[in-house]
Amino acid sequence: MPRRALLAGATGAVVAASVGGLSSHAGAATVSAAGPGPAGAAKPWTHAAGVLRGSDVAVRAGRDKEGRFGVMFKNAEGFAPPDDLLKSLAAQMGEPAGLTPALDNPRVPAGFTFLGQFIDHDMTLDRTPVPEQEVDPLALTNFDTPLFDLGSLYGRGPDRDPALYEPGGSGRMRVVRNEHGVDDLPRQADGTALIGDHRNDENLIISQLHLLFAKFHNRCLDTGLARSLAEAQRLTRWHFQWVIVHDFLDRLVGADVVPRFLDGRGKVKREFYKPKNPHRPMMPIEYSVAAYRFGHSMVRAAYLMNARTTPPVIAPIFGAEDTDLRGSRPLPARLEIDWWHFFEVPGRAAGPRNQARRIDTKLSLPLFDLPPTVVSDAMTSLAERNLIRGKRLGLPAGQDVATRMGVTALTNTQLGLPDPANPGWSGKAPLWFYILRESELQTGGERLGTVGGRLVAEVILGILEADKASYLHAKPPFTPAAPIATTKGEFRMGDLIAFAQGLG
Repeated sequence: MPRRALLAGATGAVVAASVGGLSSHAGAATVSAAGPGPAGAAKPWTHAAGVLRGSDVAVRAGRDKEGRFGVMFKNAEGFAPPDDLLKSLAAQMGEPAGLTPALDNPRVPAGFTFLGQFIDHDMTLDRTPVPEQEVDPLALTNFDTPLFDLGSLYGRGPDRDPALYEPGGSGRMRVVRNEHGVDDLPRQADGTALIGDHRNDENLIISQLHLLFAKFHNRCLDTGLARSLAEAQRLTRWHFQWVIVHDFLDRLVGADVVPRFLDGRGKVKREFYKPKNPHRPMMPIEYSVAAYRFGHSMVRAAYLMNARTTPPVIAPIFGAEDTDLRGSRPLPARLEIDWWHFFEVPGRAAGPRNQARRIDTKLSLPLFDLPPTVVSDAMTSLAERNLIRGKRLGLPAGQDVATRMGVTALTNTQLGLPDPANPGWSGKAPLWFYILRESELQTGGERLGTVGGRLVAEVILGILEADKASYLHAKPPFTPAAPIATTKGEFRMGDLIAFAQGLG
């Protein structure tokens, strides 16, 4: 059956869909915390509950201050157009209703939307104890340095988080066979997962991605490639980091952009991202509140989970209880993922595959009108929330960032702003919108454009280099090899899936 026909059935039926697959570091939505409920019951969505500590550093401490967050282009002023202009801009950012295959991204399978969310959670996890957070609300002193170390998977280790690990000191991560007869994360009585970061349990796609990494870790031990917990962690982290650089960035930034910042010896060139403390690098608000939010435009309204039945299982992230993809509950057997519908997996014919939406200025209709289970106020447009938040946190304008990069800036007329000559715009545009429209104009939405691509690539690579335990600092140099990689030096997310699931 053609993918267009297969996916058409669920799209029109989706009443409310996801903020899954979105970056959550600066509070994409304000929500109420979900209380305990019976195991298996869908719970209220808890994505991006609150603002992450320190993201308001520019407006509360100053544009020259750095802690957990900071400003990358310190001499660019915050852009503060009137709220009514931002609302008028947000009002035009919805996708057309109904199935629109032309908005699918042929370059990027939909799994990368959720891999991007997983990467973000790993990067933004803050394990600073609450008492220290309370005395340092701007996160200028006490904060967990952003690293790609799979802290969400490993927690604080088996001594302090024993529930994440199998007993007996084997070094294996706990994977359970749940009440529905499928592999799942260990869970508490109320259905919530026992994992290092609760955000990886907010929908049934990212929780299964988390489970996949646990299985990869265990396979490293089972195959004898690792003989200890530490060795399995190192292998899992390094292959995860390799995928970030050579698959995620390759597809979403471009294989021609990555070498601009990363040379063949693993050295990172810093053009614009230069944290004051290279050992505790800050996350720039230009990255966290704008550039990395490109993932919002990639979200689909519904996803094909598997084709084991007739008709195949297609589920919205929000819909009728027990049929959608809300997390914090045991994985139902019918919603178990066949990953070849989300990534290109060696040796597995995809059949129909979910593609990500193009990176553009159009959000899927459900994100354009968020349901009450997601937001607790009247601002139901995710586009409006992002634009207003960017103003409140002091983001510079898109043209100001482009100019400082030495790039010819797009005009408001080229960007398609409503009433582009309105003096309230001051001839400029919000950075998040600029990056999305730039992608649309320069690449047809298949990958990020010049400004967005450089921001994302340099920050991710800069933070990876700051971690002296990352694969960039391995001696001798690290290259994925057999049996994990089928071809030495060529390792992508599909290879990680194949090894984790023993599909060789």
